[in-house]
Amino acid sequence: MSTLNDITSTLLKSIAHPTRISILELLREENTLCVCTIYEKLNLEQSNISQHLKILKNTGILRSKKNGLQVLYTVEYPEIFKIIDLAKDIIKIEAQKINDQFN
Repeated sequence: MSTLNDITSTLLKSIAHPTRISILELLREENTLCVCTIYEKLNLEQSNISQHLKILKNTGILRSKKNGLQVLYTVEYPEIFKIIDLAKDIIKIEAQKINDQFN
């Protein structure tokens, strides 16, 4: 039986890839996108994007629905953006500390 810490770790691991963060940032801007739009905007192969989307979907961060031949993806929990933003804030603070040490 998984503990809450195990599940939290899995969730954080699922966003711990630059391509997945880029996908989430696109979905933050556009709300709903098809796979074809995502791989075109990120200039990556469809198979690569599909693998990353599967990981995000399997952890519940994304949901998908078919629209004819297209598969559309949407962020299930917009709170994920708070996690990403907090991580970026921490990185900026740490970068500033390093910069201050050399000035």
